[in-house]
Amino acid sequence: MAEYLEFRNAKCKDCYKCLRECPVKAIEVKDHQARIIENRCILCGHCTLICPQNAKIVHSELVEVKQLLSSGQKVIASVAPSVISSFSITDFTVFKIALAKVGFFDSEETAYGAELVTQQYVTLLESRQFKNFITSACPAVCRLIQEYYPKALQYLAPVDSPMLAHAKMLKKQYPDAKIVFIGPCIAKKREGAESGLIDGVLTFEELVSLFEEKNIVLDEITNVVLENKGGHACLSKAYPISHGIIKSFPSLPKGYEYMAVDGPDRCVDALENIESLSNVFLEMNICKDGCVNGPCSLAKKGGSIKATSDVINYVTKEKATLPPHKYDEHGIDLNKLYPRIRNHSIPPPEREIKSILAKIGKHTVEDELNCAACGYNTCRDKAWAVYNGYADVEICLPFMRERAESLSYEIIKNSPHGIIVLDSDFLIQETNEKGRELLGINDPNAKGRHAKDFFNLVDFMIAYNEKRRVTVERMYVPVTDKYIDLTITYLKEHDVLFGIMKDVSEGVNYDAEITKVKMETLRTTDEVIKKQMRVAQEIASLLGETTAETKVALLKLKKTLSEEHLEKGAK
Repeated sequence: MAEYLEFRNAKCKDCYKCLRECPVKAIEVKDHQARIIENRCILCGHCTLICPQNAKIVHSELVEVKQLLSSGQKVIASVAPSVISSFSITDFTVFKIALAKVGFFDSEETAYGAELVTQQYVTLLESRQFKNFITSACPAVCRLIQEYYPKALQYLAPVDSPMLAHAKMLKKQYPDAKIVFIGPCIAKKREGAESGLIDGVLTFEELVSLFEEKNIVLDEITNVVLENKGGHACLSKAYPISHGIIKSFPSLPKGYEYMAVDGPDRCVDALENIESLSNVFLEMNICKDGCVNGPCSLAKKGGSIKATSDVINYVTKEKATLPPHKYDEHGIDLNKLYPRIRNHSIPPPEREIKSILAKIGKHTVEDELNCAACGYNTCRDKAWAVYNGYADVEICLPFMRERAESLSYEIIKNSPHGIIVLDSDFLIQETNEKGRELLGINDPNAKGRHAKDFFNLVDFMIAYNEKRRVTVERMYVPVTDKYIDLTITYLKEHDVLFGIMKDVSEGVNYDAEITKVKMETLRTTDEVIKKQMRVAQEIASLLGETTAETKVALLKLKKTLSEEHLEKGAK
């Protein structure tokens, strides 16, 4: 299946806004990334309008269309009537010239096909065969009915959209021509691809790129009168605004109440209650305020209100200056069947719903908050999505927050270290029992109080003012007679100071005792050394006297022995 729409990975921010706004929940969030579920998507493009990150990627056919334009074949553009507001033109002649410059053989407003559609509506309404009547001009609405509200298929007009009606008109005139539709709608891409009549679909955004590439500026094109400019007023040029289809009727067939329903929510509401209605004509458009507010329309100052005004003025001018048109269907068959499309989701058994809900702490009906924060309207809808593989079970913001807060509380409460959190005004936001013990905070309601009431803030102020980590070793806390190692971290994302305190009093006291023992040992050692020196000196003194006496005695003995030896020799 072709991918007509997807989201950029890097842009998705886990906000679930697109999922909340999707009328058919055709978006899955897996691994924190939004993805289009192709076989569920009606291509309304609403998600692209409300995405705060502008994460849309609409499949572009610009390369293929440029190849067609350079192929030498006749390529004719069918241009949606909302071109009036998106490009701020007051005469289609200017646009016709601009398209010719980029290589189109010819171009016409799709509104001429819409004229045939309106006439077909008149015929069906006058037949009185419909209890209610739903217009078929919007392909996203048709898909919505086919896939999600099949009971309303009996009321959907079995008529081609204006795009296909116009394509049939052009093919009849130029059988060998290639038809390219240009408009603000993403759903037209799939309708065109499936039709066999349309050879390419460009959005207005893609056309702007093509004009820029060819250096074409609409304001520089001079209005000229071309042949076949249009000899009648085309009321169907009002199709792109709310009530525009109703305004396109020369006169409204009797027997019906005529209402315009636009926007995804209102369309869904009408279809859910269609069986309660009778004799109601519903002009349905998935885009709020109509096609002028399509997902690929060009943003202009004044928005859809100004766009609606521009279209009304355009049609009013034609109506005032040109004669009305006498309808002629040219023998073109506009009948179309809209078969039911089976979606692939599976209704989960009740036991599976309960099992999934239990995994996110929802065991009773009271536990089901139905807050829609996950993108689904109810917790049971979320369970359905999980069962079908469209969502991760953990995507439940109240559950994740409760679990995170519970884990944070347990971590802080049971931490062996003291923890304290101060905001930018140095008010206590959080602290655990160990932190209060180390800092001497005896007030159980200290949260919200200024930290200066309990301890010196100098180091915390330095950390906040300089937006850096501050570490203080062996800081003495007089009120508790404790020594702590304090690390203060500034958390930029939350603009708070996070302090961790480690009690090092025992180590400091142990070091003091060791130092004391060392000093006493040094003093004792010094005394022993001094005493030993005195003894050594005394011994040395005694040894010195004894040695001298021995020396004298030995010399005397030597002398005596020598004299005796000499006397014996003389004899």
